Amino acid sequence: MKKGTFNAITDIEGVAVGHVTLDGPLDGEDYRCTGVTAILPHAGNLFKEKVPAASFVLNGFGKTAGLIQVEELGVLESPVMLTNTFSVGAVLEGTLRHMLSENPEIGDSSSSLNVVVGECNDSFLNSMRRMEVRPEHAEQAIRSATGGEFAQGATGAGKGMICYGAKGGIGSSSRTAEHAGRRFTVGTLVLTNFGRGNECRFPGWVAPEEPAPETPVAGSDPSASDRDEKRPDGSVIIVVATDAPLDSRQLGRLAKRASIGLGRTGTHIHNGSGDIIIAFSTGYTVPHGGDDPLIVRETFKDDHPLMNDLFQAAIESTEEAILQSLLHAEDTRGRKGRSVKKADFETDPLG
Repeated sequence: MKKGTFNAITDIEGVAVGHVTLDGPLDGEDYRCTGVTAILPHAGNLFKEKVPAASFVLNGFGKTAGLIQVEELGVLESPVMLTNTFSVGAVLEGTLRHMLSENPEIGDSSSSLNVVVGECNDSFLNSMRRMEVRPEHAEQAIRSATGGEFAQGATGAGKGMICYGAKGGIGSSSRTAEHAGRRFTVGTLVLTNFGRGNECRFPGWVAPEEPAPETPVAGSDPSASDRDEKRPDGSVIIVVATDAPLDSRQLGRLAKRASIGLGRTGTHIHNGSGDIIIAFSTGYTVPHGGDDPLIVRETFKDDHPLMNDLFQAAIESTEEAILQSLLHAEDTRGRKGRSVKKADFETDPLG
């Protein structure tokens, strides 16, 4: 399918992405190699003008915040925030601070706020126990968010992530669908931290050397360094955005298709992998409060051929977003002197 202007989630008008990257040595063998990424659905007040949203959990080994309410009410009222596993609380607090500063009525004369945060485990490279990500980093990521082109690869929440044994991180892509003069775009942003090197099916892929296994051969006595080399199963967070006017139910269907794009890349969806998809639409907004009990909105027909095109767009943009996370990454060092190299391709995976 055709790609958008930027081939990124920011091809959806109003969507903005911001990063804060933390990179540098701490005391001893510790190293901070982590960060925060913020995805803003539109440039207005997200609490007052919510967007329809849904989520799909392919494998639930994850520690997200806010998805229960998204599923119950079908709307998103905060930025989608990404970080490492032990920093979900700090990022939630920082995002809440930002939203409270914009909306003095929250928690007072109005309702509470649902903040959505996704995570992946970057503890192979990042000293995650140090909890270096603080609330102010989340606020900074939100304030720095812009449309158009943005950094990908080993940046923001993706700084310490590993994908298919090579350096992973942030990746994005988009696809467009047209019918009768109307054009709709689906854009995907991923945080990749999953898979073993021999699983990857991208063209030209050269599988990196695998780390030493955690379980020793019978009768052997592995060294501490061998045990340290065991990497967690990982996770992936997939954020799918579209300007097509889809309701929450339809966005749930779109989110499920993104998992097909993930599967196309080769992953086995490991036991310890949190594979979580969040989808939202900017096709219309849902106002907060007010006296009118009715909302009039335009939505898609499920049986229109364009719906199939949107499904295909979600699959293709997810698959390429994962590839882009590898292509944009760079050799990265982290704690205990560890390092992870960027992906090696024998041939151009994009042809």
